Amino acid sequence: MNVRHTIKKGFTLIESVLVVGIFALVMGTIISSVLYFYRTNAHAVEQVYAIESARKGIEYLVRDLREATYADNGAYPFIAIGDHEVFFYSDIDQDQSVERIRYRLVNGVLEKGITNASGNPAVYNDTDELFFVISTNVRNEENSTPIFSYFDVSGTAIVNLNNVTDVIFIKVNLMININPNRLPEDFTLRSSAAIRNLKTNL
Repeated sequence: MNVRHTIKKGFTLIESVLVVGIFALVMGTIISSVLYFYRTNAHAVEQVYAIESARKGIEYLVRDLREATYADNGAYPFIAIGDHEVFFYSDIDQDQSVERIRYRLVNGVLEKGITNASGNPAVYNDTDELFFVISTNVRNEENSTPIFSYFDVSGTAIVNLNNVTDVIFIKVNLMININPNRLPEDFTLRSSAAIRNLKTNL
């Protein structure tokens, strides 16, 4: 009678350690790849959101500029112009009362200030000015690129920014980047506005 003995072979300790080590290495690589993907994706989503927010802001800005008009107190439509600021009057809500509007860049944030007229004759009080955030992560100052460029009736760029009465056309360039140390690079939004209520000067 032959008796067969079956010998069951298992992993040795060294083999087990090697298997666990390889598994941990593979899992670590997979987890790192997944985390990198999510970080990159999250950055891209944040950038897209910032760009879309800025795009909507520019739409309002250009609309307000196009409707620039004489103030309720008779003041000229433009108060002051600058590379990163424009100060003017416009009936932004079509209520037959002209508001004083200021767009300005402060520490990478494009703000919109609104002042309603009060009294008779109309007065615009600085203490009544309310500011709203239009866009964040604006990079124009860092890139030495003006947000606003101004042109006269002949299409010539206005160099002397004291000549507010010459403004008839404005170009807007807004550079957005939530993290300049990472790709993608700065995204530039461009638009322009012809001042409708001054076209009689053409």
